[in-house]
Amino acid sequence: MRDWIEEARAAGLAQPASVAFVTVGADGAPSARTVNLKRIEPGTLVFTSATWTRKARELTANPRVSLLFHWPSLGRQVHLAGEATWAERALAEELFDERDLHHQLQTVVSRQGEPVEELEPLRDRLEHLVAVQETPPRCPDDWGALRVRPLAVEFWAESPDRIHERRLFEPAAEGESWRVTLLSP
Repeated sequence: MRDWIEEARAAGLAQPASVAFVTVGADGAPSARTVNLKRIEPGTLVFTSATWTRKARELTANPRVSLLFHWPSLGRQVHLAGEATWAERALAEELFDERDLHHQLQTVVSRQGEPVEELEPLRDRLEHLVAVQETPPRCPDDWGALRVRPLAVEFWAESPDRIHERRLFEPAAEGESWRVTLLSP
């Protein structure tokens, strides 16, 4: 997956690490949003989120997720089913510190997904902070990092004859690497 993201980046694609991140609500309804992958660690994918969002509430109730990376101009996608867990506070702080200052300030200003009367007060507050902030803000207490451990990963590569290549990777027996299955398109 790392190679495909890097190829998308090399091809100049906007947001090559963007992914549809799907959770399931208490009512059983799926909920999708686009997020950015922050890093790939051995055995996990790392993301960030405020800990009070709908996504966070849904993950607390059901940690199973589905992720979909899609690079249409490259004819590729990766679908991953996995399980999310909250990471240690130090990782959340490290990833927050890596954010662009404007994104850090936006995180402080906006309670993502919460109802608002209008956007102008948020824009005014952000503009004010950009003008007066002398040092980057510290990571908010309600900001966290998530690790997603893959349980199955499918790589899909488009073919002009529509006999697309699909390879499903699933955990093999204890102590072994992944089992790979070629799937019919």
